[in-house]
Amino acid sequence: MATNAEVLDDHHYHPPGLQHQFEDMKQQSESVSLGMWMFLVQEIMFFGGLFTVYLVFRYRFPMAFAAGSNHLNAFWGGLNTLVLIVSSLTMALTVYYAQRGNRNMQVLMIILTMFFGSVFLGVKAIEYTDKYHDGLIPVAGWNRTARAEAKESSLTTSTPAAGHAATPCWEVGHGEGHDAEYVNPRGDFLWKDCSLVKMAEEGGYLTDFEKVAYYSNGRIDSAKFASTVRSFYWIYFVMTGLHALHMIIGLGIMIWLLWKAWLGTFGPDYYNPVEMSGLYWHFVDIVWIFLFPLLYLLGRHFLH
Repeated sequence: MATNAEVLDDHHYHPPGLQHQFEDMKQQSESVSLGMWMFLVQEIMFFGGLFTVYLVFRYRFPMAFAAGSNHLNAFWGGLNTLVLIVSSLTMALTVYYAQRGNRNMQVLMIILTMFFGSVFLGVKAIEYTDKYHDGLIPVAGWNRTARAEAKESSLTTSTPAAGHAATPCWEVGHGEGHDAEYVNPRGDFLWKDCSLVKMAEEGGYLTDFEKVAYYSNGRIDSAKFASTVRSFYWIYFVMTGLHALHMIIGLGIMIWLLWKAWLGTFGPDYYNPVEMSGLYWHFVDIVWIFLFPLLYLLGRHFLH
């Protein structure tokens, strides 16, 4: 017959949150941390490949990428940067209050983190909508369609009306009166401004790749330049779109974390899920810290 001491030994204290495959909380915490860091390393490699593609194209075609960058709204990008920095603070405070067992402050900080994440996605939706209306989505047929009125039908053709010389692309200010001039019957990608190429040509600082890519018969070819700018927008949408997807996944994690925090799951003895969720959230924020200057700011000095 088992003694009371043996019974107590078989039913020893089981820390909250300890999974059966681990011997103690320390082993579990180290294993989870190692797994999360391995995941983040492969995420760094994934985004690192995208950054490498961006840098290679940027090195070869600086004028086209500067032109595309100058059309992005730096205010919205800067606002999103500020929003994510603040969300990192609220996420760090979530971990802090979880370590101290303050359930109410945990819940509040998670809600604030979700709010800032949602604001970020809302701003991206505004930016993407602007690109749709300006004809800058690089996929044919995905832009706003608009047909010319009968009296302006000549705008839909590449041949200028009789008696009117075509305006050189380096004299077209992209975005100036854009809505009034927007004619895009098939929703194609539109780009008319090659003024930066003219400026670089006159200054004598075009790269060898640009001298080949932008010209036909010794003259600037607006169609070729537009095609290179289109490459910038492909990279822009792929990088910011994948980043936004990571943010949506982060919000899903926050919903689960909020439910668990509301139930009082996390405290001084068990807060590892909060800490690991914080690592993921900070990683997503750091990626944007690199995306913002590369996509929005680099090349704006050409405007001056």
